[in-house]
Amino acid sequence: MTDTIKYLLDESRIPKVWYNIMADLPKPPAPVLHPGTMQPVGPDDLAPLFPMSLILQEVSTEREIEIPGPVRDIYRQWRPSPLFRARRLEKALQTPAKIYYKYEGVSPAGSHKPNTAVPQAFYNKEAGITKITTETGAGQWGSALAFAGAVFGIEIKVYMVRVSYNQKPYRRALMETYGAKCVASPSSETNSGRAILAKNKDHPGSLGIAISEAVEVAATHDDTKYALGSVLNHVLMHQTIVGQEAMAQLEMAGDYPDIIVGCTGGGSNFAGIAFPFIGAQLRGGRKVRVVAIEPAACPSLTRGKFAYDFGDTAHLTPLVKMHTLGSTFTPPGFHAGGLRYHGMGPLVSHALDLGLIEAKAYNQVECFSAGVQFARAEGIVPAPEANHAVKGAIDEALRCKTEGKSKVILFNLCGHGHFDMQAYIDYFAGKLTDEHYDESELAMALAGLPSVPA
Repeated sequence: MTDTIKYLLDESRIPKVWYNIMADLPKPPAPVLHPGTMQPVGPDDLAPLFPMSLILQEVSTEREIEIPGPVRDIYRQWRPSPLFRARRLEKALQTPAKIYYKYEGVSPAGSHKPNTAVPQAFYNKEAGITKITTETGAGQWGSALAFAGAVFGIEIKVYMVRVSYNQKPYRRALMETYGAKCVASPSSETNSGRAILAKNKDHPGSLGIAISEAVEVAATHDDTKYALGSVLNHVLMHQTIVGQEAMAQLEMAGDYPDIIVGCTGGGSNFAGIAFPFIGAQLRGGRKVRVVAIEPAACPSLTRGKFAYDFGDTAHLTPLVKMHTLGSTFTPPGFHAGGLRYHGMGPLVSHALDLGLIEAKAYNQVECFSAGVQFARAEGIVPAPEANHAVKGAIDEALRCKTEGKSKVILFNLCGHGHFDMQAYIDYFAGKLTDEHYDESELAMALAGLPSVPA
């Protein structure tokens, strides 16, 4: 039996704690503000949406948070996830670089999202909650929370961005198979949804709008809480199980990354792979170059403003300081629906502001081209979101080739594309085109950012 197989079968290899980068940051991020008082929010302000255990994790500065036993029991179904060296891709690129990828598509939902869906459902179950609302873009988060809801016997309602709802019927079917109810957003079920539809009955939707609908339902029903699949501190922390495992696996291989690449929408899978390595660097360890890859059609890190903004379109959430395109910005309907969010996670935004990471933006056709090249070399078809990380890793490997340098590149292949084959069909038919946002709409959205006293 090889060391790799032994590793995958050894349950003790599943991390026992989540890593909290808040403990190691040289400067704390800006506080979350109440939009009415402009004062930092307290636990009571968040209590209508989240169980107290998750609120405490959200504000924690402890370096390690213990993973509950029941959560680790469920993690055992797919964790530790495999780390592969992309030898055939290296050969195809003729690069001296070593390329490793952490593959999160082995989870029941096919992505990294169950890493946080399971603990969120667990803590809600402990608090006696019977219903959870949420939003989803491409459907990966909705699928993951539907799975977690089935495990813990919690009723799940998912507001799915309308353009993705229409593009990805099999994601809807997966959610329904797990027992969740999936609704196209904007919908006529909520005040915020009806307000959007009154202005445009054919509105394609956005994650900001879907968040508004899910938050509205949770805030107005005592038996219902809300769950978010990215952006928030506790969500990013749950995902650090990915980077911790990658550290141990790379140690087995005798390597350590020089470059880490991850796709970014709200920041969860990117933080999951990168934060443990950044934390080690901040504690005096080896320096790593960390690159966040985002879609050019929704470029919050590369074109957004680092400012306080609402996390949703209807302005039902607190104000967080993040790289944002403006809460009213509606991205065009490109296929990587999980990356179509107007803002970036505050901790990822803060890391960029501190110079701990850098950001690049790519168009969708070049990302799909990279995904096809990867699939033909490595045999795994990436999700459209993951194609951005693949493209970033390939570009870094080609840079190594040009410079004649051998570096270790690590990226997170955050999910498979088995439910996204229509996008690949469109790509091969030449129907997949690069989407571009309206510059005037972006300017208007940024002009509408809330005014926050210094």
